[in-house]
Amino acid sequence: MANKITYRTEDEIRDSAKIILGFDQIESKVKQGTGQITTFNQLGFKGINDKPDGWYLPDDHNSPAIILETKSEAEDISLQKWVDELTKNCNIVLKKYKDVIGILYNGIEIRVFKNNSELGDVSNVLQNKGYYLALCTQNTIDKQQIYSLTKRINDCLHFDFGINNLKHRMIFTACALVAKRYGAMLIKGMDFTLMKNSILNTLSKSLEESRKQNLKLDLLIEVYAEIKMNSSSNQDAIDNFIQWVSEISACVNSDYWNGEDVMGIFFNEFNRYKGKSDAGQVFTPDHITSFMYRLIGVSQNDRVLDAACGSGAFLVKSMCNMIKEAGGLKSQKATSIMNAQLYGIEFDREIFALACANMLIHKDGKTNLEQLDSRSQEACDWIKSKSYKTDKKGHFIVDDDGNYVLQSYPITKVLMNPPFESKYGCLTIVDNVLKSVPRNTLCAFILPDKKLEKDSRGKKLLNHSSLLKIVKLPEKVFSEGVTTSVFVFQAGVPHGTKDIFACYIEDDGLETVKNQGRQDIRDRWQAIEDEWIELIRKQSGHDTIQWIKPSEHLSYQMPEKEFEVFEEDFTKTMMDYLMFQQQIDVKEFSEKLVTKVMYNSTVSSAENNVIITLKGASDNE
Repeated sequence: MANKITYRTEDEIRDSAKIILGFDQIESKVKQGTGQITTFNQLGFKGINDKPDGWYLPDDHNSPAIILETKSEAEDISLQKWVDELTKNCNIVLKKYKDVIGILYNGIEIRVFKNNSELGDVSNVLQNKGYYLALCTQNTIDKQQIYSLTKRINDCLHFDFGINNLKHRMIFTACALVAKRYGAMLIKGMDFTLMKNSILNTLSKSLEESRKQNLKLDLLIEVYAEIKMNSSSNQDAIDNFIQWVSEISACVNSDYWNGEDVMGIFFNEFNRYKGKSDAGQVFTPDHITSFMYRLIGVSQNDRVLDAACGSGAFLVKSMCNMIKEAGGLKSQKATSIMNAQLYGIEFDREIFALACANMLIHKDGKTNLEQLDSRSQEACDWIKSKSYKTDKKGHFIVDDDGNYVLQSYPITKVLMNPPFESKYGCLTIVDNVLKSVPRNTLCAFILPDKKLEKDSRGKKLLNHSSLLKIVKLPEKVFSEGVTTSVFVFQAGVPHGTKDIFACYIEDDGLETVKNQGRQDIRDRWQAIEDEWIELIRKQSGHDTIQWIKPSEHLSYQMPEKEFEVFEEDFTKTMMDYLMFQQQIDVKEFSEKLVTKVMYNSTVSSAENNVIITLKGASDNE
């Protein structure tokens, strides 16, 4: 006899939804709840006796409202009759409210509507009401404003405050943004000492609930306290700094936050002012982090590593995209993503402090960041500890075949832009990462085009990992003048003789703006990114696509220009040869000829021809 399938009833679904949405809470100036006995008339809609399954109705009618319609698990909510029922109730509420979110839910599936238009890009899991309210409060960010503010802040700290160290200017600003986020009193008119201490005190008191966060803040505080300046008495400069930091903070904390919108611009804009001594750190442009995230198919369930994380661009991008996919910052999954799905290593103490500040600014305090040298065995062990089980003594557990035993949730993706120069251990870092993450992990590295060919260690990487793709990036991506490619490896699987897919993104659509670097001022990149992600997925459809034999090359091969010979070239070569035979000095002859033509001739024209006649010359000359 077959087992009978048991479905939850509509009452059970409604009770469950009440808890998840938070409609069971008591809030001032809000009517919220669930049930089938409360009429709209009782909720303030005079004369209407229809009964909603759930409601969230603020006293402020300019704020968004929510109407819930529940069904049993056995019901198919794709049917139009259930949408019509929800729409009827939403229309009642729309008579008083500007925005109404309608939710149709059967405990398994969910459909979400805003002012009766169904939304496609939302979580497929029921979320807390805050998530749905945010759908009505999104706004846009003026990227041009961020460029302008960043330049002003850099100039102010550099020339008015006299902070000559670029990293210190970045850290000072980042700490101010962290403090601003956590309630620091930064107001115009306060003197410099008060401003600096306000930032310091807020950093010290914030995020006390987490030991990991405190460790980050301890280092932030140390580096912040070390920053020296030549001048701190210019009140106009102090007021301007406070104003500009407040404006950037408002953008970071806006509902439209997308990770890259503010701090990606901020760090890359600051980076334009670095000197040659800072060549070891190359901050990854935001549009490239976006492309690489999609290139290796990162999703909300991945565990992402960047073992040379710099200011944290890849981690912030991953956090942003993963949380967005999971349903937003108020979703249940968001906490898991921030706590246990992002891992970073940075060796430089000050850049590490910057990465910590960046994650804290972006509403995260628990990302696993460590200050380690990725060339070291200590870093390798740390990476392995995020994927493999250990015993009480910290030793890795091995199975009967001598292999490490995987944890339930190991590292699954790697996104990195390691330092390019050999003196910083570029390929040593790549090698260590590929050997430390689990077999089959997809790893994307930005490296100079010819790095794997010029360094003898490049070829050796293929002994233990497969090079799946080489994507040559546009020539002007990095202002340092280094041409680069994204190299996608599959860790732990020897390459063998397989051909390597390669292609060349010749243009990213960005344009150089005077004093503001390269920007996507025409909003062309998104379409370019979409096109290339699809082309690479299909591995066909573009003239630049190549299949490279690893025995011959480990880089994208630029096509050689066709050799052409023009008549002028042939004539010049023949003349040079004849003068050589006659032992005529070419340089001396050229100078005499030019002098003769310029100063001892007349010029006239006839029938579109220019006629040069030497003075005193016969018709035969």
